[in-house]
Amino acid sequence: MSGRQEAWGHPLGPVTELVGRELEAAALRERLRDPAVRLMTVTGRAGVGKSRLAVEVVREIGGEFARVEHADPAAVRPYLPQPHGPAGVHGPAGRILVVLDGCDHEARPAAAATVEALAGDPRVVVLATAVEPLGVYGEQLLPLAPLPVPAPRRGTAGGAVDPQEVQEAASVALFVRRARDADPSFALTLENAGAVAEICTLLGGLPLAVELAARRLRLFPAHLLPGRLRGRTTVLSGGPANAPERHRSLAALAEWSCRGLDDGVRALLGRLCVYEPGFGLSAAGLSAEAAVETLLDRGLLAVVGEEQGEPRLAVPEPVRSHCRAELADSGAEGAALDAHAERYRLLVTAALPGLRGTGQDRLLRELAAEGDNVSVALRRLRERGDSEAAAALVLGCRLPWLAQGRLREGLEWCDDTAEAGGAALPEAVRARLADTSGVFALALGDPQEAVRRHRHALALGKAVGDRRQNALVSARLGAALLRAGDPAGARAVLVTALNALESMGVTGGAAEAAGSLAAVLRAEGDRRKARELLDRAVETFRRIRDGRGLAGALRTAAALALEGDEPDPADRALRESLRLYGAYGERTELPDALEEFSLLLLRTAPAQQPRAVRLLAAADTLRGESGAQVPDEWRSAAERARTELSARLGWTDFAVAWAEGVRMSVPTAVTEALSAPAPSRRAAAGTAPEAQSLTPRQVQVALLVSEGMTNRQIAAKLDISEWTVVNHVRHVMRRLGCSSRVQVAGAVGRWA
Repeated sequence: MSGRQEAWGHPLGPVTELVGRELEAAALRERLRDPAVRLMTVTGRAGVGKSRLAVEVVREIGGEFARVEHADPAAVRPYLPQPHGPAGVHGPAGRILVVLDGCDHEARPAAAATVEALAGDPRVVVLATAVEPLGVYGEQLLPLAPLPVPAPRRGTAGGAVDPQEVQEAASVALFVRRARDADPSFALTLENAGAVAEICTLLGGLPLAVELAARRLRLFPAHLLPGRLRGRTTVLSGGPANAPERHRSLAALAEWSCRGLDDGVRALLGRLCVYEPGFGLSAAGLSAEAAVETLLDRGLLAVVGEEQGEPRLAVPEPVRSHCRAELADSGAEGAALDAHAERYRLLVTAALPGLRGTGQDRLLRELAAEGDNVSVALRRLRERGDSEAAAALVLGCRLPWLAQGRLREGLEWCDDTAEAGGAALPEAVRARLADTSGVFALALGDPQEAVRRHRHALALGKAVGDRRQNALVSARLGAALLRAGDPAGARAVLVTALNALESMGVTGGAAEAAGSLAAVLRAEGDRRKARELLDRAVETFRRIRDGRGLAGALRTAAALALEGDEPDPADRALRESLRLYGAYGERTELPDALEEFSLLLLRTAPAQQPRAVRLLAAADTLRGESGAQVPDEWRSAAERARTELSARLGWTDFAVAWAEGVRMSVPTAVTEALSAPAPSRRAAAGTAPEAQSLTPRQVQVALLVSEGMTNRQIAAKLDISEWTVVNHVRHVMRRLGCSSRVQVAGAVGRWA
C-alpha cells in the first residue's frame, strides 16, 4: 500500500472527464457512502473504463472519508492502515477508503487476501477494480459494460446518417470528444457520421478502443477507418506513454485479456472466434458450460441479445481479431472455419422440413438471427471448392432470405454458385439454382428477368425429367408472367402447373399455384372463380401451417374484397396478413402489405391520416433496404396518397409523421397498423353516449389520439402545454373506461 493520502485522485495523476457513465458513477457513489458496504468491486472487460470510473468517483467523494489509500493489489503482505488521528476527525466516523486498482491475473489472490485481512478493521471500505469478481464474502459488484453503440438506423435522404441522432450513443460522444483532442476542428457531419457510427459498432463501444480509434484521425480521415478495422481491430495503438502497457494498443490488451486461460478454455475461444457476433448457444454447439462461464466472467465472451429465450453471444473485439490472428499463425484457422461451415450447413438442412409448415415462424426467426454466420459458411464452402454443398446451402436459404429481404444477396449467390460449379454441378442442381434466382429477381421487381430465369430452369429441368420440380417452376413462371403483363400466358402455365401439382399431391406447391391463378383471374375480371381458388389456397395454407403462403393469399383476398366494395373483410384479411408477417419479421412482402393497409385506412377512416403517413414511410424505407422495386401503377397510387396526405395535414405535420415512420422497426410498424380501429368500430353514426361526458377540449384530444398523434403533436396542434395534454388524456381514458391509447382510438371510432 502506498501509505499516502490521495483524496484528490489517482496516483497516476489527472484524468479526462467521464463520458456516458453518469448512472454507474451515481450508483458507485451511493454504494460507497452506505455504511453497510465494506467491499465494492467494479468489474468489466479490460479497457472498459473501470479505473477511470473509480478515479472520478474517488475524486468526487474522497473528502467524505478520513483517508483515501491507494494500495498495490499485488502486494503479498496485507497492510492494515493506521489512522492519522482519532477516529472521526478526518471524515464521517473516521472511515478509510482503500482503493485496489487492477486485481487481475497474478494480483488476484493477493488482492483477495488483502481484502480479507482488511475486513477486520470496521473503519475500512475497499473499492476494487477487476475483470472478474474477487470471490470474497460480502463483496458487492458493479458490472461495467462497454458504452452503447448507435442502434441500426435508417438514413436521411441520400443514405446519410443524422449526426445528432448518432451522437446520442455514448460511444460516439466519446469518439467525438477524443477526436477533438487530436484535431480541434473535428466535427460530426452528414459526411462522416455513418463512418463514425460504424467504427464505434465495430469496436463494440469499448472505451479504450474508441479512444485509440479517435486518435487515428491524425493519420486517416474517418471514412477510411472502418475498412482498416474490419476483422483486425488489433492494428489500433498509440495509447498514452504513462498508461499501463496493455492500454497502449489493442493487440496488447487482447493478449493480456487471454492470459492465464487453461488449454480447454482457450481452445473453445479459438473455435468461437470464427463465428460472427450474435450466435446462439445451440448454433455453436456449446455444451461446456464451465468453459463458457469462464469466458463470460473474463469478458472474453459477451451476451449481446436474446432470441426465443436463448442468449445470443459474441467474442468481442479486440479479442476476436487477436484469436483469429493466432489461428492463422498456427495454421488452424481452416479447420475452425470448416467446422463452422459444416455446423451451419446442417442447421439449414435440418430446418428445411419445418419451413413450409409447423415451426415456420420459429425457424425463420432463428435463421434470420444466424444470417451472418450462414453467409460466412457459404463463403468458406466456395473457397474450399465444395460447389454441391454451397449450392445445397443456397437453395436451403431461399425462403429465409426472402423473409429477411436479402434479395440482391440471394440472387448473387445463385449466380456465383452456378458459375463456380459449372459443369461439375448436376443439371438438376443448376436448374434449381436458376429457378431460385428467378424468385429473387421477381421479388426485386424485375418480372421480365424472372421469366427468363424460370424458362432457363425449365429448359434444364426437362432433361432431368423431374415432373414435380418442373411443375413448381411452372407455377413460379406463371406468377412472373402475370407481373410482366401477360395474364393470358400466366393463366395457361398456371392451369397446367396446378393440375400437375394436385395430381402428385404436392400440397404446398398446389396452394401457391392456386393463389397465383386466383390473382390472374382477378386481373381478368373473373372474381367468382378467383374467390373460389383463393378459398382453397387459404384453407390449404392454414392446414399445413404455412404462414407466409397464407399471408400472401390473404392479401389477394383483401384486394378482391375491396374491388367488391367490402372493406370489412378486406380489413380482416390484411390484419391477419400483417400479424403473420410480424410473427417472424418479414421484410420483403411486408412493405406491400403496409401500403395496402394504409390505403385502406385512407379510404375508410380519414381520421387516421397521420397513422397512414407513418405506415407509408415505414413501407417505403423497408422496401428501400431490400432494394425491391414496385410496378409503376402501384408506385403511382402510393405517390398520389403521399401528395394528398401532405396537402391535408400540412407540410410540418406530414414531415413529422413521415420521420416517425422511417424510424419504425418491423414489429413497431406492424403494431402501428394493428392499433388502428377496425371499420366495424367506425361505422356507427352520431355521437356515442360516452362522448357526451367529455368536455369539448377533451373530445378534441380524444380525436387526435385516435389519429395516432403523440402528446407533443397534440400540444402543438392545440397550442397547449404537453403536460395539459397528459392530464386531458388521463381524464379521457378514465371517463371512457379505457386503459390504453389504442382503446381510446377504438372508442372514438364508434363516434365517427
